Amino acid sequence: MIKVRISRNDAGICKQFSLHGHAGYAENGEDIVCSAVSVLVINTINSIETFTDDDFFVESEEEDGWIGLEMTGTMSKETELLINSMLLGLKAIEEQYGNKFISIIEQ
Repeated sequence: MIKVRISRNDAGICKQFSLHGHAGYAENGEDIVCSAVSVLVINTINSIETFTDDDFFVESEEEDGWIGLEMTGTMSKETELLINSMLLGLKAIEEQYGNKFISIIEQ
């Protein structure tokens, strides 16, 4: 199962997220849930880096299926929108495939 942890500040803005695990929906290389989640998360990180000047820290471990992003400075409206868009997609995957494969925990 992919576990998604979202940390929000007092204003309700996501300032940090991490994902851990593999969906287990299908065999390695054929798992559409893992692929969809990976595309959303990696594209979001790449978009923040490319389209904003915001400072953040990313850490990952491919073998363990772990990736995390933490904003280290002020977050622009563009980054907030990109992260919210990613979360919208992740929640749609959770609704479509169920929390047996992906679980989103917001703190």
